[in-house]
Amino acid sequence: MLSEISDIEIIKRIKDDNPWWSTGQIPQDYGRMKRRLYFDLLYSLTKPIENKRAVVLMGPRRVGKTVLLNHVIQQLIMDGIPPAKIMFLSIDAPIYNRVPLARLFALAMEGAGTADTEGCYVIFDEIQYLKDWEIHLKSLVDTYRSTKFVVSGSAAAALKLKSNESGAGRFTDFILPPLTFQEFLHLQDRSGIMRPQSMQWGASEIQVYGTDDIQTLNDLFLAYVNMGGYPEAIFNPMVDQDPGRFIKNDIVDKVLLRDLPSLYGIIDIQELNSLFNTVAYNTAHEFSLDTLSKSSHVQKPTISKYLEYLEAAFLIKRVHRIDMAGKAFKRANFFKIYLTNPSLRRALFSPVGPEDQAIGDLVETAIMAQWMHRNAAVYYARWQKEKAIGQDGEVDIVLMNQFLKPGAAVECKWSDRYANNLNELKSLSTFLDNHNLPNAVVTSRTVTMDCVVGNATLHFIPAACYAYTVGANSLLLKQTEFPL
Repeated sequence: MLSEISDIEIIKRIKDDNPWWSTGQIPQDYGRMKRRLYFDLLYSLTKPIENKRAVVLMGPRRVGKTVLLNHVIQQLIMDGIPPAKIMFLSIDAPIYNRVPLARLFALAMEGAGTADTEGCYVIFDEIQYLKDWEIHLKSLVDTYRSTKFVVSGSAAAALKLKSNESGAGRFTDFILPPLTFQEFLHLQDRSGIMRPQSMQWGASEIQVYGTDDIQTLNDLFLAYVNMGGYPEAIFNPMVDQDPGRFIKNDIVDKVLLRDLPSLYGIIDIQELNSLFNTVAYNTAHEFSLDTLSKSSHVQKPTISKYLEYLEAAFLIKRVHRIDMAGKAFKRANFFKIYLTNPSLRRALFSPVGPEDQAIGDLVETAIMAQWMHRNAAVYYARWQKEKAIGQDGEVDIVLMNQFLKPGAAVECKWSDRYANNLNELKSLSTFLDNHNLPNAVVTSRTVTMDCVVGNATLHFIPAACYAYTVGANSLLLKQTEFPL
């Protein structure tokens, strides 16, 4: 008869995963890393036990979820929580295979040498490896009302679905996205290059960020575009030497070759890979199911499913189209697709420089990536002259207000040419006049200026400054949603 793994062996592994029980400190590798700016938001949800809700931390691979959880443990200890009351278990460890959460919790309590569950913090990392995890977690939350449970996972598609289905009133979802440009500078101690300033926006003043060294900032922005979405590309010298290989092997390939096939039963992995390569190479472009089918050689019904899977895995974001009148189309035949972080493209192809043909699309992708961090209704506008007013036109980003009407518009450029050739922004000015919008942003490479075109003011802002501003303001808005 084959031997089964004993409780003694499991407890031994649990003790190895919880060094603070004996040292009072998290592992040095994690302790040396600077905290992401999203730390305070997660901690404000994790620390309170009295709300009797589990936290479900989701996000794409390699964005620093495990590091962030170790920083949470570090802060709990600093705030006076006894180390033995804090338990961390990584469910992907083979020794935990098929062991129910309740049993793991009991063994962790035994390993920590504590019998009182009140005031405990229990973290299950990589929870997607446990079948029916949401049922197990719900039972724990209902049973141990004075214990805080936190789970995390990279298979965000399945996590989100199951959290919504089973965790109503008991789970709080927290999505950790790739690094914003603000966080990219923060983690490298380069935030000092930015300075806050105010800008007149209609009758209001809004906070934006500028710089006194646009050349250095643009160099940093290009580094962000090429490899900046993932903390390990900053902290790990081995990764820094070849971030493209790291991103492809540890993020793209594992999602395409392992996560999505196992979650959705995808058989033809080559089809999925072909579709993603097509989308990645053409990020920020307009697509249709017809054009995607022809270019990737994948059938349209299959493409629709694959796009849903890729979006749920946080690899892409679809943005839908409105017309000149600001109305969405009943049938979404056309849409733009963006990578959730521009460095994903570099991982599959090659780095881009400031003069490369693809840089404009990647700058637009980087800006859109900042908008993905907030729950904004983001569209793009495109129309044909026979259906509008005399000319074809397009606006890169249109933000809808609470009445689902166009509230703001952005043109994403990586050139200073447009500041001296306002006639090339005719589509934007026509759209603004049609909706009585008094302001719009046009990103540039280095130029900062305001000018009046028709009845609207165009604010020219360097793309790097604008990306930083959107990411920073997104974080401020989230902090009002999750007050400390």
